[in-house]
Amino acid sequence: MTTQVTFRQADERDLDLLVGLFDGAALWMLRNGIDQWKPGGKSAEHFRERIASGEVWLASHAGRAVGAYELWWEDEQAWGPQPPVAGYVHRLMADREAAPAGTGRALLAHAEERIAARGRAVARLDCVSSNPRLRTYYEAAGYRVVGEEPGKVAADGTRYGVTLMERPLTRP
Repeated sequence: MTTQVTFRQADERDLDLLVGLFDGAALWMLRNGIDQWKPGGKSAEHFRERIASGEVWLASHAGRAVGAYELWWEDEQAWGPQPPVAGYVHRLMADREAAPAGTGRALLAHAEERIAARGRAVARLDCVSSNPRLRTYYEAAGYRVVGEEPGKVAADGTRYGVTLMERPLTRP
């Protein structure tokens, strides 16, 4: 069964909504012992910049926003200089109380479709190395580990390790 969510590209009117989705996901992580995102970790300005320089997508179900993700076309900080063969999925987030089951996979599938539509053959993402549950989730979605970046720099200047993962995309 496919999760019935619809997608639209976010714009500046969605900044508070995006911050709320991020903070909600961060709170859920904290409550579940996952040391990754922190409430307040991404401001409206962050999402404004991402909307201006790339793609930010919102998922809705029954008239309510239930998830979002950012799609980047390069990610040198984690992956180094790369040929333009991939799209990079960031900040995949679902409203754990309102999103129907399968929303995370629907977000990933939408990102993969966008990447393929751009003529790129690989979907890439990174996840914090200290989060084995997230790594397992992405592996179950068809991603494989291709490397580690032990010194990714956070917005506050601290460094943390990430696991680099990718999934080849089949062209329609």
